[in-house]
Amino acid sequence: MSGLRGAVGSEVGRRYRANFDVAHLDLDPLLAVVADGMGDSDGSALAGRTTVDTFVEGIRAARGKIGPETIREAVSAAQDQVGEIGRRGVGMAGCTLTALIAGDGNGGDGLWITQLGDSRVYRFRDDLLELLTVDHTMAWLGVAHGLYAFDSPQAKAARYHLTRYVGHAARPEPDVLSVVTAPADVYLLCSDGVAEQVPYQRIREILRLHIEPGAMVERLLAAADVAGGQDNATAVVVTVPF
Repeated sequence: MSGLRGAVGSEVGRRYRANFDVAHLDLDPLLAVVADGMGDSDGSALAGRTTVDTFVEGIRAARGKIGPETIREAVSAAQDQVGEIGRRGVGMAGCTLTALIAGDGNGGDGLWITQLGDSRVYRFRDDLLELLTVDHTMAWLGVAHGLYAFDSPQAKAARYHLTRYVGHAARPEPDVLSVVTAPADVYLLCSDGVAEQVPYQRIREILRLHIEPGAMVERLLAAADVAGGQDNATAVVVTVPF
């Protein structure tokens, strides 16, 4: 897949002493990754960095045979490494993992998405901003099944209860799904510091501008800061040529 453009950015925000988000972006071939550490311990920082490095290494080694099996193997390797960190007694070692990966199909326009946790992948196409991933949280389950309202105190508390993440003792499997690109698609990977603070309509307004990816990233991070900056905020924007 040629002609992709992209940019990545991350901000600490106003709440935490450091940035526990980690992001990676290769454009040729596409490999975009976001990890969001759980909490603010040394274990959280190590989990995010280790997960991204291990996953990227696994995907690069699998080039030529990218598919669900190799993606799951790369996630499993990250689980192994973060599990070892958790046994060192350096605080909770866990993080989300969300990635967008160029496939190896003959058509050259296929992408793979993999997901653990509550970072997200959005796609803007034909004036529609669509969420392609599912949050692995009790809040998502509760709202989806009508257990409580989206803006209720129960939902707010449940947003911090992840059901799947890297470092979980049960080693839950990641979601793996395929998508096909179309001309002028805009893809956004982001941590919950963007998704939970920047309203849907504001994200849509920014992505529909079809300006340089770096400018879109800057606007998204600025919007997170205006909304309060209560979390680390990370965004990766990838655009498909017209």
